[in-house]
Amino acid sequence: MKSRLTVVVLMVLLVPTIVFGAGFHIREQGAKAMGMANAFVAQADDPSAIFYNPAGIAFQSGTQVSLGVTVINVPETEFKGETEIGGTVVAVDTKARKDVFFPPNFYATFSEEDSPWAFGIGIGSLYPLAKRWDNSSPFRDEIKEIAIKPINVNPTVAYRFDSLNLAVGAGIDYTYAQVWLEKDTFAGAYGHIASTEIEGDGDGWGYNFGVLWKPINSLSVAVAYRSEVELDIDGDADFLVTPAGQAVIGGALEVPASFIPTTATSDASTEITLPDTWSFAVAWHPTDRLTIECDADRFGWSSYDELDIDLGPSSPLGDSPAAPKDWNDVWAYRVGAQYAVTETIDLRVGYARDNTPVPDSTMGPELPDASRNNYTFGVGYHTERAVIDFAYMWVDFDDRKVDNEIQTGEYESAAHLVAANLTYFF
Repeated sequence: MKSRLTVVVLMVLLVPTIVFGAGFHIREQGAKAMGMANAFVAQADDPSAIFYNPAGIAFQSGTQVSLGVTVINVPETEFKGETEIGGTVVAVDTKARKDVFFPPNFYATFSEEDSPWAFGIGIGSLYPLAKRWDNSSPFRDEIKEIAIKPINVNPTVAYRFDSLNLAVGAGIDYTYAQVWLEKDTFAGAYGHIASTEIEGDGDGWGYNFGVLWKPINSLSVAVAYRSEVELDIDGDADFLVTPAGQAVIGGALEVPASFIPTTATSDASTEITLPDTWSFAVAWHPTDRLTIECDADRFGWSSYDELDIDLGPSSPLGDSPAAPKDWNDVWAYRVGAQYAVTETIDLRVGYARDNTPVPDSTMGPELPDASRNNYTFGVGYHTERAVIDFAYMWVDFDDRKVDNEIQTGEYESAAHLVAANLTYFF
């Protein structure tokens, strides 16, 4: 049942084999920010500030509504090497199946023109994940399919100190996630003994805050923090036991194999602590048309030290000990720029280096993560009442060599993202 744990982790950590902030934290929560490689904490000048730095909404006025979507091409992961299945070492040259999904985002902010107060709410998908290997893959005893469907709701308030040209903001994070997992189980010479499907859901609470200071007109300095969120996951595990599995389980229980049912259902539960995140940023406006920002993000992935799942007594495969993960705290570094070509058109570029928190010793096919370089491009078009932003990101994963109890070999991955947001002013 370590897979169940892995799924849950993927689910909320997310972060995806799919890209994006270290491990599985997805930073792509707005097309404008994504066009600058998410170097946006010290600008925070559109409604997506609710995610990047809630203090930013205090420098915005009026009512704004922003709706967006990110089209994510799940990494085309290829593995060449060896793995063990059913006690036999086999050569592997396989690819994960392609997938595309569309996590949306929504923001609404409100501030009276002469008031230092601002209010907002953000709804997004911070930890989506999809990963599928073929049913005949040598990795099927670890994972055949994972799907994670999370949603995050973030009400926010901010206050601006005009005499200091400084704002502070804070919000509450509520995260809910659904999880799906499929895998097979093998037992030595007996071969395939069972197939397992796990469904579960859970939620948790956290908070975030930010500070944004503009000491001079051409400079902004910011810090933002998002707390840990502990997710309590509950669900069901459905088992399909093969004839070989009936023999194995019957032998262990000292009863005839015919006494062992071919199907069974068990409860399943676990807890996962999502990491806290610190962001430090500086934005510089050397001219009225040009903005350059540099960010550093610290992800506290050491909170993910093991996967432990509790199964009900009806599980035909019994329970399993906690699986060590021992992830590391890591940093990501970002630089982005925006240039106002005209009064209505902005061009953006960015680069980020995201370091993986996953150590070689615990990396597996459910999350073949690697450090990566992110290259981005974006454009924004303004009218009196609306802004339309587009962005593209290419995620170039480092080739990841691994040699542990699960596999020996090398993973290669790449991913592509396209994002769009429409922001309307009332």
